[in-house]
Amino acid sequence: MSESGFRSFREFYPFYLGEHANPTCRRLHFAGSCVALGFIAAAVATLNPWWLLAALVSGYAFAWVGHFFFEHNRPATFKHPFYSFAGDWVMFKDMLTGKIRF
Repeated sequence: MSESGFRSFREFYPFYLGEHANPTCRRLHFAGSCVALGFIAAAVATLNPWWLLAALVSGYAFAWVGHFFFEHNRPATFKHPFYSFAGDWVMFKDMLTGKIRF
């Protein structure tokens, strides 16, 4: 058993999705991920690592607004930081491919 209480990411992901039942929260996660990707591209294009900090801050800011104001729960990041980070990108992919509705 890992320190997060889940044996694997596969076991964690359904819990993660349950914490993102509100469509507005999911949309904010998606928007934050898009903004973060834009900042990562800016970091690569300008060779300025400060854009990476902007990517991290923007991604979490959008997500936390979704949790605190729409989902009304505490972000999984606080208890499961690594699985939560991975879960955000898997959910992003699942939204892009239509597996999860916006």
